[in-house]
Amino acid sequence: MYLGCAVCLDANVTLEYRTEEIGDNYKPYQIDVKGLKGGHSGMEIILQRGNSNKILVRFLKTSIERFGLRVASIDGGGLRNAIPREAKATVWIPTDQEAAFLQAIQDCEAVYRKEIEAVDPDLSLTATALDEPPTEVMDEVSQNKLIALVYGCPNGVIRMSDSMKGLVETSTNLARVVTENGKAAIVCLLRSSVDSAKQDLADTMDSVFRLAGAKADFEGGYSGWKPNMASPILKSMQETYRQLYGKTPEIKAIHAGLECGIIGGKYPNLDMISFGPTIRYPHSPDEKVEIASVEKFWNFLVATLKNAPLK
Repeated sequence: MYLGCAVCLDANVTLEYRTEEIGDNYKPYQIDVKGLKGGHSGMEIILQRGNSNKILVRFLKTSIERFGLRVASIDGGGLRNAIPREAKATVWIPTDQEAAFLQAIQDCEAVYRKEIEAVDPDLSLTATALDEPPTEVMDEVSQNKLIALVYGCPNGVIRMSDSMKGLVETSTNLARVVTENGKAAIVCLLRSSVDSAKQDLADTMDSVFRLAGAKADFEGGYSGWKPNMASPILKSMQETYRQLYGKTPEIKAIHAGLECGIIGGKYPNLDMISFGPTIRYPHSPDEKVEIASVEKFWNFLVATLKNAPLK
């Protein structure tokens, strides 16, 4: 049973760019990052899984410096609250650097996979030649600013909780990077159980964005939910659970946004508990619910309503 959750805040970042025709003696490729597990950016951020946007831009930065790579487009990630599993970029490589570039794809895949093999063993980094690519690329100045922005953007666990062992206090998820029609858009989701830490993280990230000449809007924030161990409904539900199942339920806070946080922000005097059936791998194609736990949840809910304390 959960009785606390994190404060969340969206960061929507835009960076404008110009396009220009690619010169002679370049060959087009699509670079793909695939095979990552992804997951919920609150519940599973602690697992330190790979972020496809970070991995893609890391390779692009290396290739720009070593081979003079030019970027035509980037499209990585999806939902703001999901750790990104896939990302791709359309690029042009100088023809005299093609062989070295393709070797670098293999070498970097091995290096990146080795770094995260304990949590993401199936990372794939590939390059595929294109027959009908776009003929324009980002202007070089904007391209380098975008790559530096994404490369430098904080991502993952920022701080663990001092008061609750094993709980993430503050984190951020670099969820989406996409270029289209002269505008690059980056979406991040910030979480923290401490309001001041959330604001500090937002200010840190805004500093990185400003250095790259980008505009950042922080919005969509909603309240966290501070645990109340003296909650009457908590005590009632603990006793009801013991009567039904002969053991004491686990009481936790979660590094994710819950409806109770939103509702509690409007009605701070409500006494609330969040609980439900067992769900695995939320916000990913592998999401599933344990069927046997649904009946247990329902029976517990009915018993809770019967035994709820009166005000």
